Amino acid sequence: MFLDKLQNQLNENQPLFIGEETAFRSAVLIPLVQVDGEWHILFEVRAFTMRKQPGDISFPGGRIDATDPTPLAAALRETHEELGVDPKTVTSVHQLSPYIASPAFVVYPFVAAIDYDQIIHSYNKEEVEEVFTVPVKWLLNYEPYMHLVSAEPVPPADFPFEKIMNGDQYQWRARPIEEWFFDYEKYTIWGLTARILKHFIEIIK
Repeated sequence: MFLDKLQNQLNENQPLFIGEETAFRSAVLIPLVQVDGEWHILFEVRAFTMRKQPGDISFPGGRIDATDPTPLAAALRETHEELGVDPKTVTSVHQLSPYIASPAFVVYPFVAAIDYDQIIHSYNKEEVEEVFTVPVKWLLNYEPYMHLVSAEPVPPADFPFEKIMNGDQYQWRARPIEEWFFDYEKYTIWGLTARILKHFIEIIK
């Protein structure tokens, strides 16, 4: 009886990873646009007045709200809020593998075709400083470069060292983080955006 019930429970949909339910969850859209008959990827430069990451280059997207039924719905909502794109006009939507930056932070990326002419006249100036595009053909031939950043755990003052072996002399393991960079004209795409972009380009290669 117990094993039968357990099997049924394990066969049900489970989270992507342990802690997904409580993680900070975001969704982004990789916008494919046509410029002069050629496919490009569109990027945003975050407004310089933004409280978080002003001037950074990103894809449209943001936090998944409780009112968003799915990560895709969140990505489309954010794309509408930032670029003025009607979700009904978005086509060829595909989901990519989630990017799990840490157990506390996950990003669900999607790729879709959108109307460039709709964007250049309607993007939200309060959130977006400017938009620019990079040809897919250029990205397929470009070799991004990488730098490693070491992330070391720092326990808080009230951490119960007395409960673990070696106490406050415990050897915490530093985690190297890969930071990728794409240099295109005057723009440098790096960080989370570059990591997701690199994954997408590797798929279509």
